[in-house]
Amino acid sequence: MVAPDFAGAYQSMQPTLILVHEPEKACFDRLVADGYPAERATEISSYLAQSTDLAPEFDQLAAACEKRGLAFVAVELDAAATVLAKADPAKTLVWTLTDGIAYFRGGAAPAMARLSGLKTIGADDSLFALCQDKFRSGAVLGALGLPVPTAGLARNGEWLVEPPASPAGWFVKPNRLGAKIGIWPDSRITELGHALNLSRRVFSHYRDDVVVQPYVAGRNARASFLGLKPETGVEALGVAFVESRGDFQTMADSMALYGDAGRAARAAGAYAEPELQPVAASQPAADRAIRVLVQKLITGLGLKDVFSVDLRVEADDTIHLIEFEVCPGLPCFDFRDYCRRQWGMSLADAMAETAASRLGL
Repeated sequence: MVAPDFAGAYQSMQPTLILVHEPEKACFDRLVADGYPAERATEISSYLAQSTDLAPEFDQLAAACEKRGLAFVAVELDAAATVLAKADPAKTLVWTLTDGIAYFRGGAAPAMARLSGLKTIGADDSLFALCQDKFRSGAVLGALGLPVPTAGLARNGEWLVEPPASPAGWFVKPNRLGAKIGIWPDSRITELGHALNLSRRVFSHYRDDVVVQPYVAGRNARASFLGLKPETGVEALGVAFVESRGDFQTMADSMALYGDAGRAARAAGAYAEPELQPVAASQPAADRAIRVLVQKLITGLGLKDVFSVDLRVEADDTIHLIEFEVCPGLPCFDFRDYCRRQWGMSLADAMAETAASRLGL
C-alpha cells in the first residue's frame, strides 16, 4: 500500500522522503502461508512491530517534513519496487525502517534503492544482510579486532562449529531471528548438551540455527546514533545502561516492548519499560571505550546515519560487543529518549531534520 500523496509529490518533483516499512500482518500472512503455526508466526512478525508503532505518527512525520520543504511518503515493502522505480534520483531519499534477510525482507529496500540510483539513509545494503546473520557478523567483527564473543553454531541438534570452552557457561540465541535475545529463560546454559537441545527447539519452532557464545557478565548497554548532519560523529552517540528485570531479553520480553502486544502487556501491568541510565554517569571509562569501539565500526564496517550497538559492560569497564543494528527500533522508548536527550527533538522532527540535511535543504 502506497501513501495517497505519492503521485502529487512525484509529479511536482518536490524533494521527497520515502519511508519503506514491512507491516506485521504482511509478514504474518506470508509465514502462515509458508506453513508456520499461527503462534510462531505471531512471535516472528512481532519483530516488525516498530512499523505498527510508527504508523500512527506518519501524519506527524509528514508535517515535520513539510516544515523543512520535504514531502513524506510511507510505502509498504510490497509496493516499494514500483514506487522506487518511478522516483527522481536527484530529489528522493529512501529510509528503510525494517530490515531482514530471512523471515523479514526489509533488507531488499536499500538494494532496490541502489538499483534505482536513489540516495539512502543508513548503511549500504551489504550491512543490512550481514547484521542479520549473527554468526557471520561475529566473524567479521572479530576479524576487525573488536571484542565480540567467539561463537559456535548448531543446527537441529548438530554442531556446525563447536563453541569454545567457557567456565562461566554459554548463551544460546537464534542466528537470524531477532538479535541478542535468548528465546527462553533457559537460554543461559552450563552444559553444551543443553545447547543442542535448544537448537532442536529453535529449529522446530523457527527453522533457524543457533549461535552459542561464551556467557559474558556485565550490565546491558545500548549505544544509539542518529546523524542529523552528514558530518555528525561519535560525539553524538547516546550510550546508556538498559536496566530491566532480567539478565537478558527473552521472546516474551521482546513482544512486550512493541506493538499491540506490548501496549496490552504494559496496560495490564505485566511489563514495565526498562530504565535508561547514562553509562558516563557511573563508568566514564567504559563510555569512552564504547565511543572508540563505535568509531571502529564506522571506519571499518561502514555504519553511518542511523544505527545502534548492543554491549555488555563489566564493573571493571571491560566491554563486550554483542551486536550492531542498521535499523534500530526508532519508535522504541530508548531511541525516543536518545532523540530528546541528544537533539532536543521528538522522533518525527529528528527524522525529518536528518532527511532534510541529506537532501541539502
